[in-house]
Amino acid sequence: MFLIVGLGNPGKSYINNRHNIGYKIIDNIKNNYTFPNFTKKFKSEFSKTLLENEIISLLKPITYMNDSGIAVKEIKKFYNIDIKNIYVIHDEIDLDQGCVKIKNGGGHNGHNGLKSIDKFIGKEYNRVRVGVSRPSKIYNKKDNENISDWVLSDFTSFEKEKWLDDTIISVSETIISLIKNKH
Repeated sequence: MFLIVGLGNPGKSYINNRHNIGYKIIDNIKNNYTFPNFTKKFKSEFSKTLLENEIISLLKPITYMNDSGIAVKEIKKFYNIDIKNIYVIHDEIDLDQGCVKIKNGGGHNGHNGLKSIDKFIGKEYNRVRVGVSRPSKIYNKKDNENISDWVLSDFTSFEKEKWLDDTIISVSETIISLIKNKH
């Protein structure tokens, strides 16, 4: 069994935030790979399907970002999911917009969602880091950055057209491909 977790915050006011890119990718996977509608389970929005003889679960924790580990721990324990079969999709300020890196294990780089998951299940899960950059890099400013305000602000229409929509599709396809090639 594989688990794909998209990090974000629940509620309409957060839907288009940079911090919710994980949710956006989970929604894309659900819609393009015939997953059933989400149900409320494991303190999350949850969906599960069989795809080419592999059970894949999708999870969007509704615990808010800082407590994402609580939800991930619940589903991991319930299904006894191997930590190496867990993929966590999250925003990454230290990658350029649209840049994606996937790695197993590592640090949290100050990301509160990852800190929470590390605390509850350990660090050896797969991290799907999706670049949203830093505001200083986008706007060529060197003044104090408020990272919290940045990741909780909405993507612009320019960002959606330039890179966001294509990145969501590409990451979705890449994760499913990685899972298919693991068995």
